[in-house]
Amino acid sequence: MTQLIRSTDGVQIALHDLGGAGPPLVFVHATGFHAWCYRRIAERLHDIRRCYGVDLRGHGDSTTPSNDRFEWEAMAEDLGAAIEHLHPDGPIDFAGHSMGGATIVRTELRQPGTIRRAWLFEPIIFPNVPDRPPSPLVDLALKRRATFESHEAAIERYASRPPFDAIDREVLEDYVRHGFEPIREGVTLKCAPTSEAATFINADPTLFDRVHAITTPIEIVGSTDGDVPALFAPRAAAEIPSATYSCWDGGTHFGPFADPARAAEEIRAFIS
Repeated sequence: MTQLIRSTDGVQIALHDLGGAGPPLVFVHATGFHAWCYRRIAERLHDIRRCYGVDLRGHGDSTTPSNDRFEWEAMAEDLGAAIEHLHPDGPIDFAGHSMGGATIVRTELRQPGTIRRAWLFEPIIFPNVPDRPPSPLVDLALKRRATFESHEAAIERYASRPPFDAIDREVLEDYVRHGFEPIREGVTLKCAPTSEAATFINADPTLFDRVHAITTPIEIVGSTDGDVPALFAPRAAAEIPSATYSCWDGGTHFGPFADPARAAEEIRAFIS
């Protein structure tokens, strides 16, 4: 079941019930992705948690702000609206990936007591570097092919190229079947390349300087791919007094998609 919840800037946020029983566990996605990408992880936790996923503005089944406000503070406003609708009376558990991890931390800073425990894979929490050049991900997003003849054609194209060629096939199918919508020419991305690029552009470099205020238990997980999120994951963990750090040797930033069983096992151990 999916519910649409009003957030700021006239945005309607999609909150997806991913199944299970028990206290809530909320998944928050990476830039350019959506909640259903984490179904394969969530289904392994159904015995201990009722799992939910939030599509942040411009992603998945949520709407795009008419004022083009993609600041990451707005992402936290979206998550806050979903949490208030879901479970307003106490801290809950989270699993976040990349931008989603940063959004969870930012939401805790805005609303202390939001997090009970949070498992975060390479959250985008980087030190502020003066005159940092624009992320190359902005151009990559703008150049992303948005339209395919069918869902099947999109799946086969993604499966033949990195980084998607290394992820779990069911995760890839969920990404495409829930992340593309029908049009006359075939199917097209729900998260438009311009929305994805705007999300990358608006990443907030000030978050790193504020995370020392976090006091709830957080597990930050990094990979060894040598990319920027992997390099800064241990530094982010060191800045948060209540955080611990672990590493997936040989993994990449797409680790939860490549090995959903391992992600579920680690989330289970951390939130139990």
